[in-house]
Amino acid sequence: MKTPVFTGTCTALITPFQSSGSIDYAAFDRQIDRQLDAGVDALCVCGTTGESSALTVQEHVRLVDHCVAHVAGRCKVVAGSGSNDTAAALYLCQKAQDSGADALLLVTPYYNKTTQTGLIHHYEYLADQLDLPIILYNVPSRTGLSFTADTYRILSQHPRINGTKEASGDFSLLAETMAFCGDELNVWSGNDDQTLPMLALGAKGLISVVSNLVPEPMAELTHSYFRGEAEQAREIQLSYLPLIKVLFSQVNPIPIKAAMAALELDSGILRQPLWPMDPVPRKTLLDTLSAFALLS
Repeated sequence: MKTPVFTGTCTALITPFQSSGSIDYAAFDRQIDRQLDAGVDALCVCGTTGESSALTVQEHVRLVDHCVAHVAGRCKVVAGSGSNDTAAALYLCQKAQDSGADALLLVTPYYNKTTQTGLIHHYEYLADQLDLPIILYNVPSRTGLSFTADTYRILSQHPRINGTKEASGDFSLLAETMAFCGDELNVWSGNDDQTLPMLALGAKGLISVVSNLVPEPMAELTHSYFRGEAEQAREIQLSYLPLIKVLFSQVNPIPIKAAMAALELDSGILRQPLWPMDPVPRKTLLDTLSAFALLS
């Protein structure tokens, strides 16, 4: 049995960029403090929501280091360190490990992709070189590559592969994986709108985009479930679905940054090629924020 890196809700942090293009570290610190004040259990830095694919290697390494230093042990820090180049992934992993991160989040190789055999060798090679627990990341809508349940089963046998962030939306894959792997592979929901059903199947929590905006209810969603208050968790999941839906109306993190900007929450600007929301979905977003009494 593998102890999960965290249980509950982890916020996949945005990266606030200034108009000059640089990272606004003061705003980033305020984001971290706001999340911790709200009671989240972990923070993920340099993930998809943090626009990691648009960071330079130097920015990536510094941002992880800065996050770990500012958190200062107040919660677990998961460092996004994946790449479609195994050697580049190893470099980012080693730097995150040197920074004191608690775990590594490693997305499946994208664009060049690989076979299932290649996936196994990629992750086993990285795990063999590292000391930190690894969380796999399955998001085929972005990478074009999904784990199979059998690949999950093989990787779960490695002592440093702790679990997976599942954002495939494939509940058949999820159920088969859990049946194959049991307690040797922890699972976290990577989709805010599917958290409760994944918890019901045995997931250990949520790695959330939406909690950047509303950390308290997204933390309470998982916390209430683990307290045995499934009906309370159900109420939160269903009541927040309209907000979750609008925050994914365009590619993440475009809507979450637009929503945070509307609420003056230090979101910063997007880094190109991402572009501000189109007018029609932006109006729907603002109307939804008003309906949730977030925007007056």
